[in-house]
Amino acid sequence: MSLLIKNISYLDIEQEKIIDRADVFIEENKIKKIGRDLEVQADEVFDGKDKLLTPGFVNAHTHLGMSYFRNYADDLALMDWLENEIWPIEAKLNAEDIYWSSLLSIIENIRSGVTSFCDMYYEMDRVGDAAIKAGIRGVLTRGMTDVDGKGEEKLKEFDDLYKNYQNKANGRIRVVPAPHAIYTCSTDFLKEISKRSLERYDSLIHIHLSETLTEVENSKKEYGMTPIEYVNSLGLLDSQIIAAHCVHITDEEIELVKDKKFFPVYNPSSNLKLASGFTPVDKLLKNNITMALGTDGDSSNNNQDFVEEMHIGGIVNKAVTMNEKAVPAIEILKMATVNGARALGFENLGLIKEGYLADLTIFDLDSNSFTPRNNLISALVYSANSSDVEAVICDGDFIMKNREIVKLDEKKVRQVVNERWEDIKRR
Repeated sequence: MSLLIKNISYLDIEQEKIIDRADVFIEENKIKKIGRDLEVQADEVFDGKDKLLTPGFVNAHTHLGMSYFRNYADDLALMDWLENEIWPIEAKLNAEDIYWSSLLSIIENIRSGVTSFCDMYYEMDRVGDAAIKAGIRGVLTRGMTDVDGKGEEKLKEFDDLYKNYQNKANGRIRVVPAPHAIYTCSTDFLKEISKRSLERYDSLIHIHLSETLTEVENSKKEYGMTPIEYVNSLGLLDSQIIAAHCVHITDEEIELVKDKKFFPVYNPSSNLKLASGFTPVDKLLKNNITMALGTDGDSSNNNQDFVEEMHIGGIVNKAVTMNEKAVPAIEILKMATVNGARALGFENLGLIKEGYLADLTIFDLDSNSFTPRNNLISALVYSANSSDVEAVICDGDFIMKNREIVKLDEKKVRQVVNERWEDIKRR
């Protein structure tokens, strides 16, 4: 399969500019050649006039299976929300429930230009099945705890997931362990996951860290250390860390992680809605720490609209720092693309560059959001919305075209999710 995208403008992340009137030739699953007036034979030609090509977006932290819970329990503090509302209803979900809710979340992601996600949940084999069916790239991270006494059972479940899904679907699916958080995992359990990460699992770990002040204060009381200092003392930071939230990361912790493979994932909508606070994005960037971007789950966002996430992430830091130059649009776009790819362990993803994987998003410039066409980099973050996404390509294949999801019956997914939700509430 080969595709020639002709006469399109594209976002060059490395040069931090828009390149006009380019041809992009895709062969199999990679970008083969970029130039003008390319003379190549392609199975399909896409007219890029009045379109803008970007790298596919990377949703670096989410909980896809939680789409049942959007608008279910709102306006609550994090632990009250988790312990009294979410965890009790979540316990009623089965594998098939999570498959269908994940499909719905994946559709939302694709519609907002996402080609890769990092999901933390359970029944992750069914999440993997959903990702494979949709054609999207996914990092499956089984959220593990041992406070219920079932830590060994969950480690065995993760071993099976890793064996059966690692590098499945032409390498689109990867598997990474995910201790949920320091307040849901014992010291010994975290040490065991750290050991296994280095010895068996490609040295990547996905974990919630320093999301709330309560988490930080409790960590100081119990361990005499902040959460990031604590996991470092257990050896977790010897692996590459996909660190969700980092809202309350301290200056000392920044010094600690700046020379490690530590990737904070910024989740602005969730942090705002749960009143968790403001991740010091500007400070982290100035310390050369590579940050990614995520939506978090539908129950705390309450959507998977990644374009909206870029917009909120792009503007809130200016108000918090009272500095209009803080976190410019290009930095948000880096978080949303190449930084997210690096966080998830993909070295040839997130740029429109020859030899890179062909994960791409196509925006329609003939829209109100892009009129007039002043600064298109600004437009992507400050004025675009997900309805401007016309097509999405993952691994060289269209997964959305002409605003239609290619591999899924979107109406059926919505219908099944509604039906299953009514059944869940009766259980």
